Amino acid sequence: MPKALIFDFDGLIVDTETVIYESWAEIYERNDQILELNTYKNCVGSNFEHFHPGIELEKRLGKKFNWAIIDAEREELIRQRLEQKEERTGLRYFIENAKEKGLELAIASSSSRNWVLGWIEKLELSNYFSAFVNRDDVEKIKPDPELFLTAAKSLGIHPSEALIFEDSENGLKAATAARIPCAIITNSITAGGNFSEAIIVAESFTDQRLKKLF
Repeated sequence: MPKALIFDFDGLIVDTETVIYESWAEIYERNDQILELNTYKNCVGSNFEHFHPGIELEKRLGKKFNWAIIDAEREELIRQRLEQKEERTGLRYFIENAKEKGLELAIASSSSRNWVLGWIEKLELSNYFSAFVNRDDVEKIKPDPELFLTAAKSLGIHPSEALIFEDSENGLKAATAARIPCAIITNSITAGGNFSEAIIVAESFTDQRLKKLF
């Protein structure tokens, strides 16, 4: 039985990934292009180091865009569409159950601390988590394992005593590199990915198989 659970944030605790993808897809559509989901998945759970939708669009069209203006519009659109968003189905009950069994909980996210904590406070989930590790705290983010290893250290446990919950291929790669078992909870963006190294793949936190993990 693990001593602690380490959670990703975007796409796992709150499904922010779908809206973010849609915001990019709409920019592509305005320019008579299609942003294929399989292509976009390269940056899900990480940053734009390996794939950047903006750079890709410029390559396709052979011209430059004013991304300061476009990104500001896109971010406002994202905020509006996420205004009423809540945690993913079954998440609150799941973490309550984990706490009742004496497990420590942490969040390890490639996003900024302000973004994650803003959501966690809004959803009134902060009391469940003992540690928050974000891109501000490490040199490299996922698929590098540093976020997860730092989270384990923050909880005062050996990595082998943790269990990770992720939604993306980049998250699973980071967990595998950290040598920490990983359960995958997919969303509409990450479903169908290569999760062969996960200990379990589920569609939501209501999957009864998840309880058996601890």
